[in-house]
Amino acid sequence: MSDEDIPEPDRAPGAPHPREASQVLGQDQAVADFLGAARADRLHHGWLLTGPRGTGKATLAWALAKWLLSGGAPDRLWTDPEAPVVRRIRALSEPRLMLVRRPVDEKTGRIRTEITVDEIRRLQSFFHMSAAEGGRRVAIIDAADEMNLAAANALLKQLEEPPKGAVLILVAHQPGRLLPTIRSRCRELRLLPLAPDGMAAILRDLGIEGDPARLAALSGGSVGEAVRLAGQGGLDLYQAIVRLFADYPRIDRRAVAALADTAAGRPSADGDPFDLIVTLIDRFLTRAARAGLLGPPYPEAAEGEAEVLARIAPDQRAAQLWAAAQAELSARARLGRAVNLDPSALVMDMLIGLANQPAS
Repeated sequence: MSDEDIPEPDRAPGAPHPREASQVLGQDQAVADFLGAARADRLHHGWLLTGPRGTGKATLAWALAKWLLSGGAPDRLWTDPEAPVVRRIRALSEPRLMLVRRPVDEKTGRIRTEITVDEIRRLQSFFHMSAAEGGRRVAIIDAADEMNLAAANALLKQLEEPPKGAVLILVAHQPGRLLPTIRSRCRELRLLPLAPDGMAAILRDLGIEGDPARLAALSGGSVGEAVRLAGQGGLDLYQAIVRLFADYPRIDRRAVAALADTAAGRPSADGDPFDLIVTLIDRFLTRAARAGLLGPPYPEAAEGEAEVLARIAPDQRAAQLWAAAQAELSARARLGRAVNLDPSALVMDMLIGLANQPAS
């Protein structure tokens, strides 16, 4: 398998790897907290980057690594993209940096479902290597909440007795899954969902096409999710779901069949069509439930969405009903996937079932 064919579990489909990013956008508070610690000479040996998936945690982790290993200025988190050390980091050839992520199973060629203890044990020899260009060593673990228990315990030992000059940067989408003792030995930088203007700037920088406001609304401020939606035609599919409910409780069965056929498509490097359709249905139901409590959302994630949600979710009772439907269908989708039900039939059943969902 060539280097180009090796999958990267820490890269969003359709987007460049976070190590390629030249700047961190929309997370000024987290950046300020880190730089403040650096100026006060209180750089911790363990940093835990948390927040919703796709908000830039990995981008920040790589920016920190570049800054730490290149001796960045204390007033801003910027490094010269053409500096030799930064170029080596982008090429994964910098000897003072180690990346820990879910490994590829050499037998199957597939990415493992967890970070194993062997990956963490490699840190010990890495941190104790002699430093050819200085004593600092940086390790990025992405994502730390994907470690199995043995790996987590091995990492805890590293955090309890860190070698001089060692800095561990942990990316965690679900920090609650980490051992409390790991969390307590790290300083946390919490990243927030991106505002629409910040999202638009990043999407333009990535060359992503699509309405930034609608992508921001539908992705919940997650750049990674916005890239996935844009790459798989998520805005058009969500528009189709909204149109299905334009005449609710009547539903166009031909339109349902078209969505079901889409869900039956083969997974690709850009993602799984079934997972995308189920995610969008789940998101529509969540937004319907929220509309019953808070009113129609703004900005809209699809044309006419506010009008549809105002009609099908006019009050708190409707909100409760749509929330219950969301929970039921989410569980049904997980079960259907687990027992390998036909994706097309499963999506058809889910959407037809929603036609019988009372709106009040």
